[in-house]
Amino acid sequence: MLDRIKTWARTLKRDSRAVYLAARDPRVPWYAKLLAVAVAGYALSPIDLIPDFIPVIGYLDDLVLVPLGIWLVISLVPKEIMVECRDKASEASPPASRTAMAVIILVWVSAALALGWVACRYWG
Repeated sequence: MLDRIKTWARTLKRDSRAVYLAARDPRVPWYAKLLAVAVAGYALSPIDLIPDFIPVIGYLDDLVLVPLGIWLVISLVPKEIMVECRDKASEASPPASRTAMAVIILVWVSAALALGWVACRYWG
């Protein structure tokens, strides 16, 4: 059982890198790229649908939504491109992008400001 979980985790890690590489490939359709960015943003974001401090249930969204999103992106990327990306992901080190981190922070700050603006207009 533990070996299966470890194998699944390694596969998920490799596929998350492959999705990152696929999102940067010009041959991938725009909607797959958009979904890949959304999944990556959700996975890397400190803000979750269900906060992590809630016992057990807090990690449920991470354990279900992120793998489901990765699976969906993989299903939208053409097979031959995904094979190439998986091969590159197996041999490459994980990407470290300050730009991606800045974009994720900018998106969350913008969403918070938009929500605050809507709340002020509604209740103010």
